[in-house]
Amino acid sequence: MFDVYNLLINNSLHCWHNDCFTGIGNIKLYKMRTTKLLFTTLTLAVLATGCYTEVIIEDEYIDEPFLNVNALLKSHELWYVDINATSGNGEVPFLQRAFTISFVGETVFANNNIVGIGKTGNGFGLDVGYFNTASERLQINHDVDGFWSLEVFVVDNNTIELYDSHSRTSYFLEGYQRNNFDYDMVFYDNIEYLLQEYDVWEKVATSKEGLVNDFDSENYLQFYIDGNRSMFNSSVDPSGMHLDDVLWDYSGEYSLFDVYNDETLKTLTLDYDFMGNDYFELYVINDSTIELYHSSSGTVYKFKGKGFITYLKSDISQLDKKRTKSEYGTMKVVRKRKI
Repeated sequence: MFDVYNLLINNSLHCWHNDCFTGIGNIKLYKMRTTKLLFTTLTLAVLATGCYTEVIIEDEYIDEPFLNVNALLKSHELWYVDINATSGNGEVPFLQRAFTISFVGETVFANNNIVGIGKTGNGFGLDVGYFNTASERLQINHDVDGFWSLEVFVVDNNTIELYDSHSRTSYFLEGYQRNNFDYDMVFYDNIEYLLQEYDVWEKVATSKEGLVNDFDSENYLQFYIDGNRSMFNSSVDPSGMHLDDVLWDYSGEYSLFDVYNDETLKTLTLDYDFMGNDYFELYVINDSTIELYHSSSGTVYKFKGKGFITYLKSDISQLDKKRTKSEYGTMKVVRKRKI
């Protein structure tokens, strides 16, 4: 384009003709078309570039909070083993046996007896082994059951799940401090274990109120499990007998029931073939005393537990005593005893 422009200057004297101006017009048109074409090309390039967008999709990353298992286990003084919430077909023996477990220092404590709960070991129970939280798992070296490694999950602010991957079994533990633990709840939710933790229940008092009935002569009761059956023995031997000398006059099945809309009342039925069923309202006075209210006669009988069975101290009790899910029937009855 520069050479063409010089040519026009050198021949300027001859450019007074119309065709000379026509040539200049053609050159200007050429320049304009060239510029327009270049602009169009650049525009298309920009548009083409703008139409391409590189989309990079990354996996969503969730930064889960770090779980300090050691601090979690020590955040509550007592962990109540809610045996009825257990899921899975296996078992962790020391959890199946315990009402509560605690983690103090590096020591595991357990209340394996309902009798004495709240008092034994300052409320923590017996020393049953050691633990650590390596790899953020609960690793327990139990005195009887050996080594166990359990996964720990938070369910809510006072409930945790302990999961045994080998048996695919989960235990759910509710956390309490010793000063706010609901001991009444434990007794009534586990009433059958209270009945079975004494060799014998001896009648120590009978109310003056009430009609005479056949149960007046029964002075000793014994509760135990035979296979899948809940059994009792009864005796009319006089009070004050040595426990080994008591002769059992009758054996039969017994049943415990919840009461609809009354969480602090259980009922007990003793199946006497010769005199039919005896029905009682069952009251827990303390961990060694119960009262049976015979609603048909209006009589109250007080029994004291004799021959306390300490679990984890007796070889046979270690094998025999394991908690299972309790599925009591429910009675729609009204509490008759006036308290």
